[in-house]
Amino acid sequence: MDWFPYILSLQVTALATVLLLIFGLGLAIFLARVRFPGELIISTLLNLPLVLPPSVIGFYLLLALGRGSPILEWFGIDILFTWQAAAIASAVVALPLIVEAARAAIVDVNSELEAAARTLGDSEIEVLWRVTLPLARSGILAGFILAVARALGEFGATLMVAGNIPGRTQTLPLAIYDAVQNQDYGKANLMVLVMTFWAFLLLLWARGLEQRKRLRSIDTTIKVKNGTFSRHS
Repeated sequence: MDWFPYILSLQVTALATVLLLIFGLGLAIFLARVRFPGELIISTLLNLPLVLPPSVIGFYLLLALGRGSPILEWFGIDILFTWQAAAIASAVVALPLIVEAARAAIVDVNSELEAAARTLGDSEIEVLWRVTLPLARSGILAGFILAVARALGEFGATLMVAGNIPGRTQTLPLAIYDAVQNQDYGKANLMVLVMTFWAFLLLLWARGLEQRKRLRSIDTTIKVKNGTFSRHS
């Protein structure tokens, strides 16, 4: 049994996860807190990976990472057809999921609680860290999990920038494609089951978080109506 596609998929997803956490959460906080001209255009551009074919996203990444790109010309870093390029492609395709979910969760935080923290002397960074992010954590985590699940299953953009090189850049989705092309259905069935199992667990986790958030919201509403809600509830 060839374990390389399994290991590489986890490796690619791990790097994509770090990129999603840094850039996805950073962009969500920025878009939720800063108002600027062209905000709608930037938000729309960030959501393009949701509707564009992965091959189109892969083509843009080829332009961004390939010959003549700033990354190659300025820094001399050539990452095309490497597993790192596959991780970048996976992160870009999954980015809208965490950005939109995290932004919505941050915007939904009670502004009165944030204002109260400011009156107690907290800086904006402290308010964000102590109040905003903890209150928005369920929505942020749900979006993050969905983004990771999407990154794990990325195929088209990965194929464009990393290729399908066995033993080097062949992730599990690419290995499934090869197995079907070679009519090796036993191997394909096993890999498909593994991918489905991973995806199911991630989705189940995300849906569980959303359900707990709704139940907490309903519980808080009931307490407020009954006059029993307090800051420590």
